[in-house]
Amino acid sequence: MATDDVPRRHDRPGRQRNRVRTAAIGIVLAGYAWAAGSTAPFSATALVFVLIPGGVLASIAYWWPPERIPPPANLDITGVSYWAICVAALFEWEASAYKDNSLPWHPSLTDLINPLLGPHPIKSAAFLLWVLVGWALVRR
Repeated sequence: MATDDVPRRHDRPGRQRNRVRTAAIGIVLAGYAWAAGSTAPFSATALVFVLIPGGVLASIAYWWPPERIPPPANLDITGVSYWAICVAALFEWEASAYKDNSLPWHPSLTDLINPLLGPHPIKSAAFLLWVLVGWALVRR
């Protein structure tokens, strides 16, 4: 792998994790995700709940850019092609469902996922996952 020679964050000298701060941030994020999960979809309140962490993550990425991982010397074409095929299949699924007006015999992926995201705890967990993925992208 290309990241084998990159030192991990916990391997660097002088960097100690503050567990209390991490736990407090986790509790605040979980509470924020719980509050965001209670909003009605596509409402102004839901928009504000999405824009706040997006703005915070964007400002962190702008003001404190991470140490970049060096690019790999060569690219694994087989692995990239598998991901490209999966992404193309999902786009084709959505496009064909949109073209066919998402009939019951050919539902779109969003029609299948929306009922799963209906319960409040699952919606909150999905929101928390979205924020954590954004944080992982900012740290990278």
